[in-house]
Amino acid sequence: MTEDTDNVPKAGNEKNMRTFTMIWLGQMASMLGSSMTIFGLMLWAWEKTGVATSLALIGFFGFAPAILMTPIAGHFVDRWNRKLTMIFSDLAGGIGTIMILLLYNADVLEIWHLYIIAAFIGVFTSFQFPAYSAAVTMMIDKKDYGRATAMIGIGHSIAGIFGPIAAAFFIVFIGIKGIMMIDIVTFCLAISILIFVRIPQPEIAEDIGHGVKGVFKDAVYGFKYIFNKKPLFGLQMTYFTTNFFSNMSMILLAPMILAVTNSDAISLATVMASAGIGGLMGGITMAVWGGSKDKKILVIMSVIAIGGMTQMFFGLGSEVIIWSLVGFILGFTGPFVMGSSQAIWQSKVEPNKQGRVFAARGFIAMGAGAVSMAIAGPLADNIFEPSMTGGGALGEVFGWLLGTDPGSGMRLIFLLCGIGSTLTAITAYSIKRIRNLETLVPDFDELEKVELKGEPDSKNKDEISDLNNS
Repeated sequence: MTEDTDNVPKAGNEKNMRTFTMIWLGQMASMLGSSMTIFGLMLWAWEKTGVATSLALIGFFGFAPAILMTPIAGHFVDRWNRKLTMIFSDLAGGIGTIMILLLYNADVLEIWHLYIIAAFIGVFTSFQFPAYSAAVTMMIDKKDYGRATAMIGIGHSIAGIFGPIAAAFFIVFIGIKGIMMIDIVTFCLAISILIFVRIPQPEIAEDIGHGVKGVFKDAVYGFKYIFNKKPLFGLQMTYFTTNFFSNMSMILLAPMILAVTNSDAISLATVMASAGIGGLMGGITMAVWGGSKDKKILVIMSVIAIGGMTQMFFGLGSEVIIWSLVGFILGFTGPFVMGSSQAIWQSKVEPNKQGRVFAARGFIAMGAGAVSMAIAGPLADNIFEPSMTGGGALGEVFGWLLGTDPGSGMRLIFLLCGIGSTLTAITAYSIKRIRNLETLVPDFDELEKVELKGEPDSKNKDEISDLNNS
């Protein structure tokens, strides 16, 4: 990949917003196709094994390589053409689907094939988040960061709504093979749009590394950047903890519903679609609102706490209607956290450093998710489910509340993780450094104004240093 020398110093005009919208539409179509494939493969894996560990491990093997590669990916995102990096990542996802299709068509597809292919896709997915996020920063104005993130969330929600529904419908007529063919067409559409649009490039940072040593230097740079800005570090640790709880429970959503409903695909599709509808409505609301101007941290922590309390009812409830309502609420509130958070990071971190910093963010967040995914399945299959349904200690303690039927152990995990997320948000907001992040850490354009005051005399240097080390 080559560097783009045609840098655009200022983004945010109507043309740039149209470009972002075109990219967003292509990515949304691809996510819809991928959602259909994932749903179909979840049903196939459950029917083949009947255990939660198999489904959880698919997620884990997709996460683990992405975690290992993400810090290194940040170096290349800040050097490479970001459009080509996104194409590169999308293409890998399409190749993965083609590989699964060929194996399935030959009637030789096994669970372990999905682990390997998920790992292959995960390696290239590590480039997607930092490249996409950094590209958006250059395409639109700062005031639209929250709105753009909400639009991205809308795309995820539409995929979440229509992906499972369409998959449940089409699987009857065209089977999993036909669904994967649709997925391949949608990723071709997304790549085609990326090929023909123009994404502005920032100037390459002077402190970017060179050679093999530079790659590893930059892999560490993003972590140092976050750690040195203590309020941002506190916020990221909040995400680390809440991601651990949310991923541990949500990776068990499909097996939990299938266990309780005796493998009813319609029930699973209904809950997933409800979450998607909630996400769509929440995303539209966030896109119209644009997000809070100066109380983003309050929005983030409040919504995380509400989400944790709501998540408890995935465990307390045992009916599709309750799960659907919970899914709707969690889906609706999600865009407010994502939009507010992304707006903070995009406004605080310099554009030509976002690849490395956002890669470090991704590593920390996904690290928590990977650990929880790795242990969720074994915990459910070997400890919580047997102890709840087989007359064990957990059944004696929680049986009166959750029952002792199949799936009750996984419902207990949902309950405990919801409590954990709620307590994490409350604790984080009580810490002054995190609560006042928006005033303690200046926006990157404020730093640029300080640097442009004139000759970099000692007073200006001290002011820049104070701002950077808030």
